Amino acid sequence: MKSLWAAMLAAPLCALSAQAQVAPPSAGGDILTLDEALADAGVTTPLTQAAEVGVWAAQAARGVARLRPNPSVSVDTENALGTGPYRGFDESDTTVTFAMPIELGGKRSARVAVADARIRRAYIDLAVAEADRRLAVTEAYIAAIASERNAAVAEAQVAVTTENLRFARDRVMVGANSPIDEQRAALEQVRATADAESARLTAAEARATLVRYVGDGARAALDQRWFDMAAATGQGPATPVDARGTLALAAASADVATAEAELRLARGQRAPDLTLIAGTRRLASNDQAMVFGVSVPLPLFNGGRAVVTQAARERDRADAQGRIALFDAERAITAAEAERDRAATAVRASEPALAAATEAARIARLGYAEGKFDQIILLDAERTLIETRRAGIDARAAYHNAVARLARLTARLPAEGDNQ
Repeated sequence: MKSLWAAMLAAPLCALSAQAQVAPPSAGGDILTLDEALADAGVTTPLTQAAEVGVWAAQAARGVARLRPNPSVSVDTENALGTGPYRGFDESDTTVTFAMPIELGGKRSARVAVADARIRRAYIDLAVAEADRRLAVTEAYIAAIASERNAAVAEAQVAVTTENLRFARDRVMVGANSPIDEQRAALEQVRATADAESARLTAAEARATLVRYVGDGARAALDQRWFDMAAATGQGPATPVDARGTLALAAASADVATAEAELRLARGQRAPDLTLIAGTRRLASNDQAMVFGVSVPLPLFNGGRAVVTQAARERDRADAQGRIALFDAERAITAAEAERDRAATAVRASEPALAAATEAARIARLGYAEGKFDQIILLDAERTLIETRRAGIDARAAYHNAVARLARLTARLPAEGDNQ
């Protein structure tokens, strides 16, 4: 009889082990890999459209910066609409002049330099947006796999607790156990059912999020082998990462270059521009004479020094922010590497831990069936087993997420040709 009870208890444990290790089935035979998801997200998501438009706007701004100031034409009439002989226009003098502004101090080239710096910054913003999109899609892909695996484990646990409840009721009916065992088993079954429902909702949400990024192709099966290949073997010493070539530092360097160009423009603005004037005047005697002139602004109240000082302080601020960006990037990279290594250790420890938890649950079931162990020991062993399975899934998800974040932090600026 005890062997029969032990066999009945072992059956749901085997079902849990088999169901938790197998990936959730898919409706079709196709598998959506992470690379395919990233490629599809580049077509369906609008996450980089603002950055792309920003590049076009910066290029248009360069065209504006290259423009020269417009000339002007003026018509002046004197000695008209007065009194006496000047009552009409007979005694009036009319002057028509053409004025051409001449920019001095290299203002035009300085404006173009500012526009060029902003174009480079716009390309960096586009690269940052693309890197952020890759990270978001990767995290959504990982979350979808992990949540569906957790849902499968929760569903299997419902089957285990349902079988345990039936077994406890049978033993209580024959007087082999106290009625409290049935109540405990019923409580575990209710908890498992609620956990399974929550896990199903979480999995549905994660899959819906992936669909928003990738499109309908995300409804296919996901790459379970890629998920399981997380830190399968030990890793050697980490290769030092130079944060100076990352996107964060490229953006900070572009800001410094833009500030330098704006300082050069501010200095050029101090040089007064000339306006050359040429025209003709028709006198009241119908004689004509040429008119020539030069107009130069007098910097009495605004000599441009304050603007130069402001631009210099902005340049200093950009330089300081660049040093902060380097500090933050190095700190974030170190933290991501540590998180990756911790997750890798947890992944490698998950397999022996799962084997030990499975064996402990098997022994607890056999001992409970033979009356050697209390039901509390059995329930504790089963909770440990389910927690170990979830910890293994979470460790793999944490490892892949850490690798993805590290890839985002160490992403480099594409070559100039790639930006084009």
